Amino acid sequence: MRAKKLEGKDFWIIIALMVIIPIAGELNFHPFDNVFRVSFGTPIFFFSLLFFRKIPPVAMGLLVGLSVSMFRVLLDWMVSADFILSVSLTLRYPTFFYYLTYSFLFYLMRVNRFQQPLLIGCFGITIEIMSSLVELMLYHFFVLGTAVTVGALNKIIIIAVFRSFFVLAFINMMMLYELRVKESQTRRENENMLMHLSNLYVESVYLKKTLQNAETITKESYNLYRSMNDFNQAQGLPIENWGQKALRIAGEVHEIKKDNQRIFAGLSKLISSESLPEYMNVHEVAHMIVRINQKYAALLGKKIEIVSQIRGQHPNYQIYLMLSFINNLVTNAVEAIEDTGTITVTIEKDDQWIDCKVIDDGSGVPSKYTQLIFKPGFTSKYKEDGTPSTGIGLSYIKEMAEELGGEVTLLPRERGSIFTIRLPILSIAEKG
Repeated sequence: MRAKKLEGKDFWIIIALMVIIPIAGELNFHPFDNVFRVSFGTPIFFFSLLFFRKIPPVAMGLLVGLSVSMFRVLLDWMVSADFILSVSLTLRYPTFFYYLTYSFLFYLMRVNRFQQPLLIGCFGITIEIMSSLVELMLYHFFVLGTAVTVGALNKIIIIAVFRSFFVLAFINMMMLYELRVKESQTRRENENMLMHLSNLYVESVYLKKTLQNAETITKESYNLYRSMNDFNQAQGLPIENWGQKALRIAGEVHEIKKDNQRIFAGLSKLISSESLPEYMNVHEVAHMIVRINQKYAALLGKKIEIVSQIRGQHPNYQIYLMLSFINNLVTNAVEAIEDTGTITVTIEKDDQWIDCKVIDDGSGVPSKYTQLIFKPGFTSKYKEDGTPSTGIGLSYIKEMAEELGGEVTLLPRERGSIFTIRLPILSIAEKG
């Protein structure tokens, strides 16, 4: 089934070439006294041989050569008042052998095996010269009855160089375009991966905190068990069951800690993947945050302009921390704006500190929530079905900033909000 589809597709490609190349061949000039023409048909034919690799070159040359010759005979009939078919065929049949020779040499030299543009260009020049010689020899010997001159040969070489590298230039432009498309796609995939990893980084921080809490609970439960046993021995009271329960609680919490450790190890390995950078230029980070949140705003049906402003000379920063801090605030700002608005992200280097501000003109934070907004679990956002959000975003940012020796503040504003993150550069910058 698939082979038939490919054959059908190739068939229509050949039909299209049999129409396009004869027409392109009429866009020409004549360097040899109106005998030998130089047209756009040959560059298109060379490009087709390079591009459509599944089509047999000789079959393409045979059909295209036939179509070009017949097309020119048809034009002779249309424009000539004293048209004679035999004369027209005699004049046009060398063109058929030009395309046939061109495709046959292309097949013999296996040009499609090579990837180097310069090498392909040399092959193209050689094939062009030999095919043109065949056409000229047939025309001069059997039509004009003369020999091919050295001057005509020199012109053939010049034209061959020009046409072959014209095709290569076009192919290189296509290859460059494909590389840029692939680069853009890879960049988007890496950005999405980095955003997901930054979210995992947040979760891993909380998981690490849970591990510490589990370790503390295990120790306290075991100490409670020993205290109960000591109290039992001192007082002679029958509370062995209580001690055993405390010991069982310690064992269960210990198992939870082990499970969390395995999950944390997996997350850490994923986050530290060598395929993605751990540190990044601040301009690239800001550009990524702007582009991703613009897509998020469009998904929500909002028209929001997001602007980034970078001041000062910055080192490379730890990308997961930067994304976790700034992107969380920008995403909150996008959600806070109802329909249209502006978000400004400023990142400024102040001696040994980095100041990040996210300014929006949304609904702002009500004064009654200013003391609660950084509390874990507090939220004023609800989904359409009434489900509240987790309420850990701002609390995570504040907690992490304080652990790094910085701070997060909410500044008053008449409309919207201004969140400021101030961090010591040494805590998030690339060492060295």
